[in-house]
Amino acid sequence: MRQHHLKIYNTLSRKKENFEPINTPFVGMYVCGPTVYGDAHLGHARPAVTFDTVYRYLNHLGFKVRYVRNITDVGHLTGDADEGEDKIAKKAKLEQLEPMEVAQQYTDTYHRDMELLNTIKPSIEPRATGHIPEQIALVQAILEEGLAYEVNGSVYFDVLKYNERERYGKLSGRVLEELMAGTRDLDGQGEKRNAVDFALWKKAAPEHLMKWDSPWGMGFPGWHLECTAMSSKYLGKHFDIHGGGMDLMFPHHECEIAQGNACHHQDPAKYWMHNNMITINGQKMGKSLGNFITLQELFTGNHQLLEQAYSPMTIRYFMLTAHYRSTLDFSNEALKAAQKGYKKIINGLRIAKKLEYTSDEATALDEDQIKQVESSIQQAYRAMDDDFNTAQAIGHLFNILKKINSLYTGQLKGSQFGEEVFKKMIGTFVVFVEKILGLKDEKPESQEGLIEVLLQLYGEAKTARNYDKVDEIRTALKGMGYVVKDMKDKIDWAYEE
Repeated sequence: MRQHHLKIYNTLSRKKENFEPINTPFVGMYVCGPTVYGDAHLGHARPAVTFDTVYRYLNHLGFKVRYVRNITDVGHLTGDADEGEDKIAKKAKLEQLEPMEVAQQYTDTYHRDMELLNTIKPSIEPRATGHIPEQIALVQAILEEGLAYEVNGSVYFDVLKYNERERYGKLSGRVLEELMAGTRDLDGQGEKRNAVDFALWKKAAPEHLMKWDSPWGMGFPGWHLECTAMSSKYLGKHFDIHGGGMDLMFPHHECEIAQGNACHHQDPAKYWMHNNMITINGQKMGKSLGNFITLQELFTGNHQLLEQAYSPMTIRYFMLTAHYRSTLDFSNEALKAAQKGYKKIINGLRIAKKLEYTSDEATALDEDQIKQVESSIQQAYRAMDDDFNTAQAIGHLFNILKKINSLYTGQLKGSQFGEEVFKKMIGTFVVFVEKILGLKDEKPESQEGLIEVLLQLYGEAKTARNYDKVDEIRTALKGMGYVVKDMKDKIDWAYEE
């Protein structure tokens, strides 16, 4: 295992803590996945990319990670609490489909988009509907603890009684008295004892499409219950990392903590990680505001707010240029800058894979160059060890890239660094780009041969001084998004930045 000093910002303690797994080298990580009733959008992409990067870096450090990310296919109501229709059932009625058809359709498109973003599939991807027995068992356990009550076929978590044992609101910082004051006008209007109570099991109306038999009658699980059931089944009652978007901190994750303590007598996770929100041109993203952009709209450019299409790797790179706990603002200007930065990195990756060390006994080692490279490598790792700061890590990679470009153009020689430092520099750059940041070359394989043929024709035309042909080939390559690199001893291509 690689020596590390990884620190993670724990939302629960509101500070950075040394990462010490419960049972090293094993790490259990649970991340809240999508509710599959529509196409994946930017809000889905950020946690996917964030925790994919966490997963990649932990694996790189030598940990054995079990990464669980759920699919919510029942129980998430339109009111995001205990009111309204099930989001998937509502979509099914509109499209005259079975709810599971809707869930399958949008699970498939989510997987398609996550693959385009080059995220690694989780170790386990459980569905809420596949774990109804486990959820019913949890409800029974919480009832037996005296922290829930049944009313007319529905079961609710008793927040006030729970708060006598454990503080409700410790993750989000909410104060129960203030929550009670804010919901006092709702008291007595429903079947809950208190408005702050939340549903563990809901009685299904006769027309409700998604329902199961239970000790309390036909119904369906509350939204928060599935994550407690599935995380404890696959990672244990107490595991290492629980991740998700900041919007899930309350009530979803707060309720998970309450459920976990109620039936397992301990917090579900040791470290709670939350990625921040996405804004578009400084404004919160939302369907009602008309600035809601799906990933497919981004990839095709088919949206009124977009000036052009942006490739999946441009989107991934852009997300990595901000720390995951920072607000991420999408604009055409920022995305174009990300496109340029991504192409610089991929041009560097192509070069790095071509460079070979050649000894030159006449060239003395350059201590300053060696120190600069070693410092950049150390700083890149320190950035990742500091709560996965990909933005800073990318900055240090660009410092390494300057050296790689200078080696490529002949301004520097490998022998100035020595073989060990040379190989460490190239290896670190390639590993960071491909394995840790998860960036890849998006060029279609079918174009590789075509580019080589065009470059060969370019060289022949140049030798024959057929400059019209030279210009014609250069223009053709530019139209494909490539530029010709005409150097003293070789002809190569690069992405146009």
